Amino acid sequence: MTDLSRFQWYRTDIMAFLADALARVKPSATIAVAQKARELQAEGRDVISLGAGEPDFDTPDNIKEAAIDAIRRGETKYTPISGIPELRKAIAAKFKRENNLDYTWEQTIVGTGGKHILFNAFMATLNAGDEVVIPTPCWVTYPEIASLCGAEPIFAPTSQENNFKLQAADLAKAITPKTKWFVFNSPVNPSGAAYTHDELKALTDVLVKHPHVWVLTDDMYEHLTYGDFKFVTPVEVEPSLYDRTLTMNGVSKAYAMTGWRIGYAAGPIQLIKAMDMIQGQQTSGTTSIAQWAAVEALNGPQDFIPANKKIFEGRRDLVVSMLNQAKGISCPVPEGAFYVYPSCKGLIGKTAPSGKVIETDEDFVTELLESEGVAVVHGSAFGLGPNFRISYATSEELLEEACRRIQRFCQACS
Repeated sequence: MTDLSRFQWYRTDIMAFLADALARVKPSATIAVAQKARELQAEGRDVISLGAGEPDFDTPDNIKEAAIDAIRRGETKYTPISGIPELRKAIAAKFKRENNLDYTWEQTIVGTGGKHILFNAFMATLNAGDEVVIPTPCWVTYPEIASLCGAEPIFAPTSQENNFKLQAADLAKAITPKTKWFVFNSPVNPSGAAYTHDELKALTDVLVKHPHVWVLTDDMYEHLTYGDFKFVTPVEVEPSLYDRTLTMNGVSKAYAMTGWRIGYAAGPIQLIKAMDMIQGQQTSGTTSIAQWAAVEALNGPQDFIPANKKIFEGRRDLVVSMLNQAKGISCPVPEGAFYVYPSCKGLIGKTAPSGKVIETDEDFVTELLESEGVAVVHGSAFGLGPNFRISYATSEELLEEACRRIQRFCQACS
């Protein structure tokens, strides 16, 4: 057997071996962009990567010290599946203090990041034929995990004209007797849109009429809203949803702890127990050291959060202003997170400097990377285009240079 035929045999054999579920899942576009940028940088290319959703701030020193202290105390053993009691109690206290939500610590669970929480919740509840309603644009992971768990993602589109916020009528239209979950995210990844109390109340009024629909609310960007915006979460707005809502959060964004991999949630005790059972056969408890760091994050000083917010807000204003000066680009001002989601509709049909016609937002970001070395994520990956996502979680110097390159690229398209 030749090397080529051996490879072809192996490829055929392994493809037959893999689970059918893999055919329902696509790779993460945001991770793919970050990886492509790293590869080009390794080749010596001058690339500015604006694809990753990761704060550039360092984890605060008091949180680091709490982790070091935990190591010195010997907190290095297996932990309870749902998290150490100290962290679960800190989570319950956080929900009471910041969201006016009453959960016992037994109603909380700790996972290895938000994806882990999401996967456990869906795996514990979804069956083939179930539907999960997801507003678009959305974080790329929501539909993929729903599909992996055998359910059907149902997309409820928003529009730039409505500031990328789901309208009550569109939510009502998306719900069917098969709907198991409604996934809600505010501030939104990728658009940065954040829902006011009244905007969210219009959606919860719809959900009250459909008692078979559960709500999974992703509040990861809770602390990253700007100006006078006041964050609210669904159960805070409509307490009658308490018994069918899983409220998810984490320490990754506001506390600059992405690599520590701690997400958490609170909800009805039976759902938490079901998620605990899934996690017990999957990963068991999350890393002990990271959990003790998260205890300090939630219980310790919070004064760095408004200081970091102020920096993010300045970066947002810089990026929005410079992008709106680029030919063919329209960029709304987001209320939260650290993303902008501009439209590149004015560039569709234009010819890039390479001579290629830009037919899609994916063409736009590909040509931008090749021509100017700026890595961003195409909007169609999030379910709504022609747009692209920029993360402004990097220095003003790099953001200015990136925006100048984008302006130059757009000007060169004809």
